[in-house]
Amino acid sequence: MITLDITREHCPMTYVKVKLALAKLSEGDRLEVILNRGEPLENVPRSAAEEGHKIVEVLDGVDPCRVLIEKRA
Repeated sequence: MITLDITREHCPMTYVKVKLALAKLSEGDRLEVILNRGEPLENVPRSAAEEGHKIVEVLDGVDPCRVLIEKRA
């Protein structure tokens, strides 16, 4: 599993960084994304799911938040 910290990024760069990281992974690999509440937490899981990736877990009760994404083809 790869971890990507995007807490210093702002939308739309938050998902751009996630998309670039996912492009480097093989199908079935997982990416843990550390991100802030608000727009990043709303947009990153939604955008990843729209592109066909599986959202395994969203931990929004921690600060910063974490999203676990499984890459799909």
